[in-house]
Amino acid sequence: MSHTLDDPAPAPGARQAQKLRTRQALLDGALRLLAEQSLSSLGLREVTRAVGVAPTAFYRHFRDTADLGVALVDEALGSLHTTLVATLAATGDGEERIAAAVELIVAYVRAYPAHARFIARERHGGVRRVREAIGAQLALFAREVAAQFAREPEAAGWSEDDLLMLARLYVDHMVMTASALLETADTEPVADTARRQLRLVGLGRRHWLDTPPSTNP
Repeated sequence: MSHTLDDPAPAPGARQAQKLRTRQALLDGALRLLAEQSLSSLGLREVTRAVGVAPTAFYRHFRDTADLGVALVDEALGSLHTTLVATLAATGDGEERIAAAVELIVAYVRAYPAHARFIARERHGGVRRVREAIGAQLALFAREVAAQFAREPEAAGWSEDDLLMLARLYVDHMVMTASALLETADTEPVADTARRQLRLVGLGRRHWLDTPPSTNP
């Protein structure tokens, strides 16, 4: 006998697997709908209708659409933490790091355009809990990047605040580049601009601790 997503499964293991499938189906269905609208305009009945489950099934997984949005933030950004820090750690400072960082962003947008568009739209969207979740993820990225920078010889003499400021520049640049990539089919001009911008940041980093020239006559 076949089962729908709402049907109880015959064994605890199967029930848990079915619950996970339903939850993922709700996330995937919402993400498809969010390609054309903001989260603040999305209704839970719209999501459950798209997935083919009863509205009551939604509440077994999420309290409301804001809760679903927070789960989408985790899905979109959670797996990037290890990859981003590993990329920075493996490439050091200079052109190799710049190329690898930009390629990481390009590859992410190519592989997960719906997730990238969701983050770009909802970062300043109308659902406060989702904005806060995105802000928390980006702040965590910045702290992780700053911690990686602190391990490098180039960080000698830098304060923690300045390292965090530098890390935030990298994270903001990542988000800005992803947003620009979403708006074009020709990624190379965007990638080239992104590399040049990071090159400029790198130049500033190398000279940040230079003693400013005296203004006295």
